[in-house]
Amino acid sequence: MEQIITYFESIPAAHRSLILVGGIIFFWILEGIVPLFNGSYNKWKHSVPNFFFTLTTIIINFPLAFLLLKTSDWAVANNFGIINWLPEMPLWAYVFLGIALLDLIGAYTAHLVEHKVKPLWMVHLVHHTDHNVDTTTANRHHPLESVIRYIFTLIGVFVVGAPVGIIMLYQSLSVVLSQFNHANVKLSKGVDKVISYVLISPDMHKVHHHYVLPYTDSNYGNIFSWWDRLFGTYLYLDREKIIYGVDTFPDKVANGQISSLLKYPFVGYRKPTTDSSLIKTKD
Repeated sequence: MEQIITYFESIPAAHRSLILVGGIIFFWILEGIVPLFNGSYNKWKHSVPNFFFTLTTIIINFPLAFLLLKTSDWAVANNFGIINWLPEMPLWAYVFLGIALLDLIGAYTAHLVEHKVKPLWMVHLVHHTDHNVDTTTANRHHPLESVIRYIFTLIGVFVVGAPVGIIMLYQSLSVVLSQFNHANVKLSKGVDKVISYVLISPDMHKVHHHYVLPYTDSNYGNIFSWWDRLFGTYLYLDREKIIYGVDTFPDKVANGQISSLLKYPFVGYRKPTTDSSLIKTKD
């Protein structure tokens, strides 16, 4: 564990890029071998807006990364933050707790707030209007959402008091796990269920992309699944019944155009409708 943290403390930018690109390539190939949905969509055409928003996310986060590092350095130097206030513990426990709390604040809480605050939902809408969810959807975020998510991550670093090694490890895991749970891959239902007791599995996250409430407002987690179960935001829906998108923004053409997607935060709010006929909270 010490070697892992040492590596992530000074991970080269090229290695971080390799994790991002390598994950997309791996899951893209896997989607072709064991697809969940055998859609007739053109994967390359579909990926264009998603890769565009992946690029904008990188561009926005790159110059802001120094704030994460400065905040982390200050917290460690001043012994500030949750993991620094706890009794001494083994390194693996320290790292695990740091990642879990960053996941809670930087991912789960950020995601929940985006769904509950109307202006933020209109920003997050770009992510949900993908009608063919696959591994490229993971980074389909409006530039404004990239800023919002960054702010929550920064708050997480400050509150948790995480050192740089844990932050870089967390972000790497977050990228790969997001690519995994968005990927259009078909695991056996038994394997997916077992995974979902600890991590966000593909089937569990796909429920979140169902086109109507309450499913849209469920399963907010990114790495660990227990936050949804603990805070009562977990819902189950059989994979065969999932329909991607948002019912109040059904235009597939507009939802595939970068120019239209960039405007979504500035159009009128339209709340997704609710279909309670298929609700099942436990699998």
